[in-house]
Amino acid sequence: MKADRLLSVLLLLQTRGRVPAHELAERLEVSVRTIYRDVEALSASGVPVYAERGRHGGIELLAGFRTDVTGLTADESRALFILAAQGTHAALGLDAALGSALRKVMAALPAPHRPAAEATARRILVDATRWKGGPRQPVDLEALQDAVFADRRLRLRYRHSDEREPRTYTVDPYGLVSKAGVWYLVADRRARPRLFRADRVRTAKVLDDPVRRRPGVELADAWEVLRRQVEERPGGLDVTVRVRRERLDMFLRLNAASLTSLPQDDGESEWVTARLTYGFVGEARQLLLFADLVEVLSPPEVCEELRRTAASVTELYQRTHGVPEVNSQVGEVS
Repeated sequence: MKADRLLSVLLLLQTRGRVPAHELAERLEVSVRTIYRDVEALSASGVPVYAERGRHGGIELLAGFRTDVTGLTADESRALFILAAQGTHAALGLDAALGSALRKVMAALPAPHRPAAEATARRILVDATRWKGGPRQPVDLEALQDAVFADRRLRLRYRHSDEREPRTYTVDPYGLVSKAGVWYLVADRRARPRLFRADRVRTAKVLDDPVRRRPGVELADAWEVLRRQVEERPGGLDVTVRVRRERLDMFLRLNAASLTSLPQDDGESEWVTARLTYGFVGEARQLLLFADLVEVLSPPEVCEELRRTAASVTELYQRTHGVPEVNSQVGEVS
């Protein structure tokens, strides 16, 4: 463990220059005293490292010192070759760069670790896209990337899902997030975090103005706030239903986001009771997907909404396709 920590200290100093001792301690989850002991150990082994005390002090390597040490363990080597999401790197224009980087990493690996890394690349695949996601709007991430990496503001023409015409926003981007194969821009608008689906961005213009992010807020912080807002958004409408046992598994899969708790199944009853929450009455129409295999027990306004919707669908098909006549003598449809 100490050897791994010493290598971590060395690599952090090599990539970041002067680093305060307390920051190294926080990153490596040890005490500041342990960091100073590690610095002494590195110096004793021939690494030109020194510490400067004071307000602007820190730990630093002698100028110009570099090491080609990789120090990768077997598990670390394998982890590098488990790549997330086919298409993620392509969307960023990094497919070729990724392949080149992995070849370089493979060449730099200690010889005993190479077979395990090669086997991992062949035997493990991560595909973050959903099943049956359907066709998607083409996504152009170039302007979004330019703004993110240049630390510039963005002017977006953005169409919301419930609106036909796009709106114009000037935003301060933190970065891009790929969630289940869908790209999102995380940005501030008027100093408040906002989430924009990349495939709904109609135009994006990088402005000359520097980005105005909130002090101390990073991409991961802003994403966590927005993720919680989406996942923990209160429904406001509690709905109780009963589900026929033969469709319970499918019901649970398709309604997982709306379930308030898992139904208690005794394994014997024909019907199983479940409870869900929705943002508004009309959202419960998705239950009609299950036809007579799901029955709403409460509240009454949801029962009425589904009854009215089902009657409207019946009327549509009767009007457009007619009602078949039944021959009462032979009991057949004519």
